[in-house]
Amino acid sequence: MTDLTTSPTTAPEVAGRAGRLPWRVSKHVLLIAFGVVMLYPLLWMVSSSFKPSDEIFRDPSIWPNRFDLGNYAGGWTALRYPFERYLWNSAVIAVLAIVGNLLSCSLAAYAFARLEFRGRKIFFAAMLGTMMLPIHVLIVPQYVLFSQLGWINTYLPLVVPKFLAHDAFFIFLMVQFIRSLPRELDEAARMDGCGHFRIYWRIIMPLSVPALATSALFTFIWTWNDFFSQLIFLTNPELYTVPVALRSFIDGQGQSAWGQLFAMSIVGLAPIFGFFLAGQRYLTQGLATTGLK
Repeated sequence: MTDLTTSPTTAPEVAGRAGRLPWRVSKHVLLIAFGVVMLYPLLWMVSSSFKPSDEIFRDPSIWPNRFDLGNYAGGWTALRYPFERYLWNSAVIAVLAIVGNLLSCSLAAYAFARLEFRGRKIFFAAMLGTMMLPIHVLIVPQYVLFSQLGWINTYLPLVVPKFLAHDAFFIFLMVQFIRSLPRELDEAARMDGCGHFRIYWRIIMPLSVPALATSALFTFIWTWNDFFSQLIFLTNPELYTVPVALRSFIDGQGQSAWGQLFAMSIVGLAPIFGFFLAGQRYLTQGLATTGLK
């Protein structure tokens, strides 16, 4: 007796599934191939960090003939200071940049999203317009200003602007997130006697964790990888960051220590991978809730 609660699979359905199987397999194979092509430079750099310097460009294979940790040991002490100093310098700048961006940009975003004041739309449009200015246009007046203040060869040019809502991208990201929060929360807090700052600190900030985590992640990656600004403002080797220190391995006379350069590049990439993996969940949630995904 035929069971009427379940419909048997018809021949056309089976044929359709069988016909889609090759397409699915080929699609996955194509995606894997593109992934390997995109990862090849990184894999080649990791492999080259274990090769002797004279074999790096002679042997293009990813798997080295023998693993040599001499590049890591030599690169760690090859420069004037141990490489841990440059890691520490980058970490200090990145942490201060994160704190500055989260505080200043969230305050500016709250003002644009919640406060009503004259010229708000004009100021917001002007703020968005600064995102289109390349760093090469701003670096000369910034250098003149910081030089007159005596801030060259200090961390101040790289840190102080972060405390002044310097990055318009993060203001825009937080504005979009705060606007998605119901205003009834503000009204309820105002009925309990809260002012704007208490609403910002007690209501908006705890609910904005995804946007804050996304801003912190991008700030860390961009600050850690920043080369141009740090090269301009930091000329004392004692203050070098990881990107500037890596540049010291390249000699214009052709005596570059490529093996040590690749080894220390892997060391410099490790904090970025770790920070990204730790905040990946908040990054996805923050981008999805701000309409940027």
